[in-house]
Amino acid sequence: MAAKSKKNGITKAAARMANTVSGTGRGKTSAKAPAAKAQSAKAQRPQQEKPKEEQKVFISDADCYLFGQGTHYDIYKKLGAHPSVEDGREGMFFAVWAPNAAAVHVIGSFNGWNEDQYAMQKIGGIGIWTCFIPGVGENELYKYLIYTPEGRKLYKADPFANSAELRPGTASRTANLSGYKWGDGRWMEAREEKNVFKEPMAIYECHVGSWMKHPDGGDGFYNYREFADRLVDYLKELKFTHIELMGILEHPFDGSWGYQVTGYYAPTSRYGSPKDFMYLVDTMHKNGIGVILDWVPAHFCPDEHGLACFDGKCIFEDPDPRRGEHPEWGTKIFNLGKPEVKNFLIANVLYWIREFHVDGIRVDAVASMLYLDYGKKDGEWLPNQYGGNKNLDAVVFFQHMNSVVRGSYPGFVTIAEESTAWPKVTSEIGTEGLGFTFKWNMGWMHDFCEYMKLDPIMRSGSHYNMTFAMSYNSSEKYILPLSHDEVVHLKCSMVEKMPGYQVDKYANLRLGYTFMMGHSGKKLLFMGQEFGQEREWSEARELDWFLLQNDLNAGMQRYFAELLKIYRKYPCMYEIDDSWDGFEWINADDKDRSIYSFFRKCDSDKKRLLFILNMTPVEYKDYRLGVPEKGSYKVLLNSTDPEFGGAGSEVPKVLKAIKGDCDYKPQYITFDMPAYGGLVIEF
Repeated sequence: MAAKSKKNGITKAAARMANTVSGTGRGKTSAKAPAAKAQSAKAQRPQQEKPKEEQKVFISDADCYLFGQGTHYDIYKKLGAHPSVEDGREGMFFAVWAPNAAAVHVIGSFNGWNEDQYAMQKIGGIGIWTCFIPGVGENELYKYLIYTPEGRKLYKADPFANSAELRPGTASRTANLSGYKWGDGRWMEAREEKNVFKEPMAIYECHVGSWMKHPDGGDGFYNYREFADRLVDYLKELKFTHIELMGILEHPFDGSWGYQVTGYYAPTSRYGSPKDFMYLVDTMHKNGIGVILDWVPAHFCPDEHGLACFDGKCIFEDPDPRRGEHPEWGTKIFNLGKPEVKNFLIANVLYWIREFHVDGIRVDAVASMLYLDYGKKDGEWLPNQYGGNKNLDAVVFFQHMNSVVRGSYPGFVTIAEESTAWPKVTSEIGTEGLGFTFKWNMGWMHDFCEYMKLDPIMRSGSHYNMTFAMSYNSSEKYILPLSHDEVVHLKCSMVEKMPGYQVDKYANLRLGYTFMMGHSGKKLLFMGQEFGQEREWSEARELDWFLLQNDLNAGMQRYFAELLKIYRKYPCMYEIDDSWDGFEWINADDKDRSIYSFFRKCDSDKKRLLFILNMTPVEYKDYRLGVPEKGSYKVLLNSTDPEFGGAGSEVPKVLKAIKGDCDYKPQYITFDMPAYGGLVIEF
């Protein structure tokens, strides 16, 4: 693992966290973040290229045709607000899709919100309205004033806006995305050459606004640049490969965590400008860390300034509430049967790839899109043309999206949060698959959490909860998530799910993480759980970094860092995640003792790793385990090591295989299996 600070044995990054947190609202005093660190965000800004000479932006007949067909993948360069030059005058070109409007005007800070000055012209037959306004530059607030045929006035934010007014304001903001000098060329080139299935993937799921806060009042948000500068060293030291960011798409309500979106083309202004977000991605890439965005095409915010009933009629959602509304969530559902709506969403993914260099999307609530009756009672939904509950438009949409996105950018990953047994989520589209790169293994997450919550005396009765996932592992390409959804709404944090006294809880969690890291599938962990955050997560407060002053928490963090170090070092841990070629049980049936044993392997002759996990507080003397090979077995990691907060044990560092039948193997190793012991052994 990375070098350690001598102070409390905490890693360097952890020490910085423990020593610089605010402690707001916790009755503790601690130092503010050093001024030099706060200033570094400004000092380290990359040089900005001079913006290229602006060209005239316009909407052609071809643009209208392709958008109407659902195949204009650059439509975000035309619709919205874009710097333009007309007749030698610099200004802003505005374009909006509002097919049912009687008239549309642009209003904004540049004209005192005068409702009559800038009328837009309707062009083509698809319902696009345009207007060029000279003299308008960056950072101006604006909206579209839409007149319905009935004479109503609607004040709408721009669906294609690249920036937005800071909430509670609801206006769009003009922006110029050109001019940022990217420094991640090497990363971007290498990304397209990687086989993501044979690479390690350890994802840190993170909410920018609550990871850490400034101590000085207000929202306390770190901006994108400050956040990047503070987080990147932490991720590198712990050995995460990717960060998954929640709540980046613009949204009005903090409590939605970003899952009720109004601005699909705007990085939220809570944390800075679009170029500030570019800096975040750039910084991560230059340090070898990929960036994944939470993406929410399942539903959208019903707020009046957003997409709902945009031009007086339902153009983004189905007009029938049985198709167009989600009663459980109080949100609107995209009409995926409409080409323009599909175009809006697919182009949105391409926008984040091309303009912000993101490496992947995690698609939220896929199951709610695939089933017409998801979260609905009888009478609240309509069947498809064949009388079933499958959303055929959603199937076509996902196939279209994945074929375009993954076909154009083979290194880009699309991840489905699909909570049912829908078949072939990650299969190729030609085989009737949806074409996703990975699927969250929600079944594994549920079974894992339910098992680990049990008192050890009860675990033998649920022994096969932990083995079941391997029975279907080859059906999809999986990510094992322990996400934010598991540490909110009275579900408890990961450590508080565990049974027993405090020391037992941490012992159980170290054991659980060992099982997770050894199991087939890529990995995801929500922020704070790597050091044993004890309170449930809340978007309104920062993580409890002060816990790192405690031995158990610091030890937990060191232990997880060691697991990640091993995960990334040994190809057997990640090269074969979707078949039995990469995984073999030694004993999956030892339910009486609640012990699991298995090993991971790869195609080559490289080292393999053996995992042994005792899920009880009982020590087993002279424990025997059949092993696949003769020779020596080297203990790499022992979860009971006092360095990690464990009670200690006498397991030798090297175990010699002894000839003799055991567990259907011709040789075995023997040792005293420690209580709550998790062992990772190289052979």
